[in-house]
Amino acid sequence: MFDSLQDGLKGAFKSLRGKGKLTESNMREGLKLVETSLLEADVSIDVTRSFMGSVTEKALGEKVLLALDPSEQLVKVVYDELTDLLGPVDDDLRLDQEVNIIMMCGLQGSGKTTTCGKLAKLLQRDAKITPLLCAADLQRPAAIDQLHVLGDSLGVPVYSNKEESDPVKVCQEAVAQAKANKNQVVILDTAGRLAIDEVLMEQLKTIDRKVQPHHVFLVVDGMTGQDAVKSAGAFHKALELNGVVMTKLDGDARGGALLSVKHVTGVPIRFLGTGEHLDDLEIFRPEGMASRILGMGDMVALAQQAQNLVDEEEQKRMQEALEKGQFTLDDFRNHMQKMAKPGLMQKMMGLLPGMPNMREINDMMSQGDTSKQIRQMVGIIDSMTPRERKNPKIIDPNRRQRIAAGAGVQAKQVSELIKQYDTMKPMLTGMAGMNAGDRMQQMQDLQSQMMDPSRGMPKTKKSTGKRLSPKEKKKQAKEREKRLRQMRREKRNKKS
Repeated sequence: MFDSLQDGLKGAFKSLRGKGKLTESNMREGLKLVETSLLEADVSIDVTRSFMGSVTEKALGEKVLLALDPSEQLVKVVYDELTDLLGPVDDDLRLDQEVNIIMMCGLQGSGKTTTCGKLAKLLQRDAKITPLLCAADLQRPAAIDQLHVLGDSLGVPVYSNKEESDPVKVCQEAVAQAKANKNQVVILDTAGRLAIDEVLMEQLKTIDRKVQPHHVFLVVDGMTGQDAVKSAGAFHKALELNGVVMTKLDGDARGGALLSVKHVTGVPIRFLGTGEHLDDLEIFRPEGMASRILGMGDMVALAQQAQNLVDEEEQKRMQEALEKGQFTLDDFRNHMQKMAKPGLMQKMMGLLPGMPNMREINDMMSQGDTSKQIRQMVGIIDSMTPRERKNPKIIDPNRRQRIAAGAGVQAKQVSELIKQYDTMKPMLTGMAGMNAGDRMQQMQDLQSQMMDPSRGMPKTKKSTGKRLSPKEKKKQAKEREKRLRQMRREKRNKKS
C-alpha cells in the first residue's frame, strides 16, 4: 500500500533538496510533483485540489521559503495536512452500556465476516471483553458457517438461527442472549450484496431502526479505489455510519480511497485490515498513517505489534525480569521464534523510520530466506549451555568455536548474534520501569521528534549531494536576509 505515492512524494522532496536557493518558482515545481503523486494514487480530484490548496498556501509562505532547510519544512507541512485530511478520529468505542451493539455492514467480498472475527479478537486482547457474534447474513448460508468457524477458533460464542428468515428477529434474539449470558458486546454480521440496491438498504435500515445499534461500521475493500468512497457515501446516507473499516491494505492498493473517504463522506476511518490473520486489525491513527505515507514509519504501531507478540502472562514475567535488568538469550530466542510468523517481519520493518517502501522490503526479504536465518539463530542459542545463555559474557573464543560447530555455522555468526543481543538488551531494560502508557508516550514523543524539521527527517540511504563551503553558507544566509527584508518592505507598502 502507498508504494507509488511514497515514491512520488520522495521524488518531489528530493527535487527541492540540495538547492542553494529555493524560490517560489521551484517550490511550485515540487508541489506539482506532490499533486501528480496524489492523483496517480487514485485520490479524488476534489480532495487533491483542497489538499494542495492548503499545502501550497503554507509552502509559499516566508516561514518555509526562508527556512534553513525548506524541503524539510515542506515535509512537515505535508505531514500536518495529511493528518488533518485523515482525522480527527475518536478511537474510543465507549462500550459503557449493559449490552453494546456493533452493526457491521458492507458489500460482498469486502471481508465483512472476517472483520467481525478480527474485531472480536481485538476486543478480547485490548478490552478483555468476550463478545457475542451474531450471524445475521441470511442471504449467504456459507457466511453463517464461516462465522461459527471464526468463533470456534477465537473461543467466542456465535448466535445463529438457520430456521429464521427475518434478520431483524435474529439480531434481536442475539441481543437477548447476550443480556442473558452477560456478553458486554454483540457484533452483528449483516447481509451484503454484490452491489448497492434498494432491498439491501431497506433491510439494513430496518435493523438499524428496530435493533438500535450503538455503533454502525461499514467494511470496504481498499483495493476498489474510489468505488469504496462511493459505497461509503451511499451507506452513510442510509445509516449514518460511525466509521469505516478499510480492508486488504496489505495488497497493492494505491491508497486513494483511504485518503479520500473522510473528506468526501465525512465518515472517519476507524480500523484497518492489514492481513489475513485474525490479529491483523489496527485501530486507525491519522498521525501514524501520515507518517507511514511519508516513509517515516510509525513507532506507536511498531510498539503495539511487538507487544502483541506475547500473551499477558508472558508480558508480566518479562516485565518483572526486565525491571531487574534480566534479559537472557533464552528470552531473545523466544522473540526470534515469534518473529518467524509469516509476513510479520516485513510488516514490522515497514513501520521503522527511514525504511524503503513495502515493495522494496518484500524484494529484500525474498533475496534471503528470513525464516532460515531465524532458525539458524535459534540453533546457535540452543548450542549454548544454560550458563552461557544466562551470561553470554563468559563466551570466550574456545566456547565460540564449540557453539559454532554445534550449530553448523561459522564462529563470526555467533559473535554477530551476541552483538545483536547486546544492542537489544539495554533498549528493553531501559523501558522496563515504565507503565504501558509511559512506553506508548515515549514512542509518540519519538515519532514527534522525527517529524520536527529542526531535527531533520530520517531518510533512506542515498547520495548526500553537493556540500556547501563555509563561504557559500554565509552567502546563502545573506541572500535569505535580503529576501526577508524585501518581503517585509512589500507588506508595509501594501498596508500603506
